[in-house]
Amino acid sequence: MKIAMIGLGKMGANMSRRLLGAGHEVAVFDLNPGNVAQLTAEGADGAASLDDLVSRLPKPRAVWMMVPAGDVVEKTVLSLAEILEPGDTIIDGGNSYFKDDIRRAGLLQARGIHYLDVGTSGGTWGLQRGYSLMIGGEKDPVQWLEPIFAALAPGRGDIPSTPGRDDSISTAELGYLHCGPTGAGHFVKMVHNGIEYGLMQAYAEGFDILRGAASESLPEACRYNLQCSEIAELWRRGSVIGSWLLDLTAQALSEDPELSGYTGYVTDSGEGRWTVQAAVEEAVSAEVLTAALFARFRSRQEHTFGEKMLSAMRQQFGGHIEAGKDR
Repeated sequence: MKIAMIGLGKMGANMSRRLLGAGHEVAVFDLNPGNVAQLTAEGADGAASLDDLVSRLPKPRAVWMMVPAGDVVEKTVLSLAEILEPGDTIIDGGNSYFKDDIRRAGLLQARGIHYLDVGTSGGTWGLQRGYSLMIGGEKDPVQWLEPIFAALAPGRGDIPSTPGRDDSISTAELGYLHCGPTGAGHFVKMVHNGIEYGLMQAYAEGFDILRGAASESLPEACRYNLQCSEIAELWRRGSVIGSWLLDLTAQALSEDPELSGYTGYVTDSGEGRWTVQAAVEEAVSAEVLTAALFARFRSRQEHTFGEKMLSAMRQQFGGHIEAGKDR
């Protein structure tokens, strides 16, 4: 297939590369001409404007956006709506709010343009590992774009099927899933990121306690000078708390055992707040996820080793650089 990619940052560029590697054609556009030139040199079809981008696609067209949620997505969708035609599809692969998806899909439906919201997880490692795709929208455009989703997703790999799912034909085992109608993809990704906040906070607090065991305020007999990098490596092997996040934690500690390259200022990109808001609307108790979100707010006033650990994990999986940190 041939698809367009708008936004060639950390995610969009590597997603384009993964699609090219799978044999698809990718027309690319970014406000930074240098990013377009780089992908063009790697085999993409570079465009100089949105009009130019759309003109390079066969009909029906598919345009994937990997741009920041909010005003940038809104402006891009409205601009594309003036260029695209009935039967074309816009895919928002960023972290938009699911209620915005519902509104945008309604506006585009009046023009006959399909809209898919695709929560995309994989960070800067997605080029090698593949991307977990959580898809919302109409059934027909989802089925039409399955070759694209399959190319971006990890595939089964060497992960065995969950017991009891041996006869399953769900694409979830391939790393992508049509979760439901418009907004469902970004809703699932929103909760995914809320859970991520909680998991990261648990690791961060645990390693902060380990490091604090050397405190001189403790009785000498209860004092332990523990090597967090070694413990992280230990827990990666056979522990029930092993995970990819722990792998990245171990890597961060191996590179910088004191995390001296981080201040501990931890930002949040919106999904954690929306998850807590959804919990309130549903009257669902979400103490851990809420506390994890509030811990990020606190980190902007005071910084602990645990908050440095959070910042290190964000840098490891997503390439997120601390706000205000000249690194």
